[in-house]
Amino acid sequence: MLSNLFALQYVTATETKRITIMKKTFILLILAALIIQGFSQETSAENKSVSVQKAVADTNENYKVVIGRNLLVYEDSQAATNLRLGNRGISILESLEGERPRIEFEDYRPESTNNDYQEDDSRDNGARRFRGHWSGLEFGFNNYSYSHLLSDTELPDEIAYMKLHTGKSHSINISFSQVSLGITRNFGLVTGLGINWNNYRFANPNNIAVGDDGYIVEVIPDGELTVKRSKFSVVYLNVPALLEFQLPTGEGHRLNVAGGVIGGIKLGSHTKIVFDDGQKLKSDDDLNLSLLRGGVTARIGYENFMIYGTYYLTPWFKDQKGPSTLQLEPFEIGFAFTFND
Repeated sequence: MLSNLFALQYVTATETKRITIMKKTFILLILAALIIQGFSQETSAENKSVSVQKAVADTNENYKVVIGRNLLVYEDSQAATNLRLGNRGISILESLEGERPRIEFEDYRPESTNNDYQEDDSRDNGARRFRGHWSGLEFGFNNYSYSHLLSDTELPDEIAYMKLHTGKSHSINISFSQVSLGITRNFGLVTGLGINWNNYRFANPNNIAVGDDGYIVEVIPDGELTVKRSKFSVVYLNVPALLEFQLPTGEGHRLNVAGGVIGGIKLGSHTKIVFDDGQKLKSDDDLNLSLLRGGVTARIGYENFMIYGTYYLTPWFKDQKGPSTLQLEPFEIGFAFTFND
């Protein structure tokens, strides 16, 4: 099927070479890398093209596949097997002495200086080279305010049961798709898709549920069992719209600053209570949470390490049916490792 899709042509001198265990392992590495890079690689006109280059035939088995403008390059010869994904690559050099093959990691980014940035900073060339910082992994801490823009994070007595153990209320985000629209080499619009897992760990031995009147109420487990931990969790699909500035710091490195808005669609929610004896109570309740949410976000970092903060401004609970009709506004602060390069 692959040959039908990309019209691959193999130039081989022999078809009887035995497939080694290392080659099988390397194929697995290719599949894993393609999955990660396929989600994280930015969409651009140059990357949408697919081309294949045929290697020059000689007395050894040798072939080369090129997809896009060096988006994916795969070379295989008797001496080495090479895989390049964008600016990163890996090489497996075959050993002639029967020893284990040597693995080397490659960096194909050209050596650049501040002058390089100035030369590339044009709408035709520089904008096309812009790469934002969204796709990657994020880890943060969750909390919420019951009044607008953090003016009061101390919850009133009537909803004291919503108090969180902030050190154990975490968010984990996987931003798996990114689109970078460059205006200049160091400035552009960034968007994409990501999955956002939010865990809110309660400080007290209680949980929440939708009461008979349709509002969020406190739930205290019956019986003599001691609550070990209690939380509620929400999963969202996030879509950002960010303006990002990249400030060159020398030797091709950059300080990245971004800000904008972020929207989310709720994919699911549930509550969970764990007791000391190991028993668990779990409920896949809707919890009156709104289907959509929106907020503001800001990010700053150096190269692929970022620190971010997000505050959601839209009503978290629909129809004012939150705890005691009060409207809570969630926010998170954390750090990210991006896959843009």
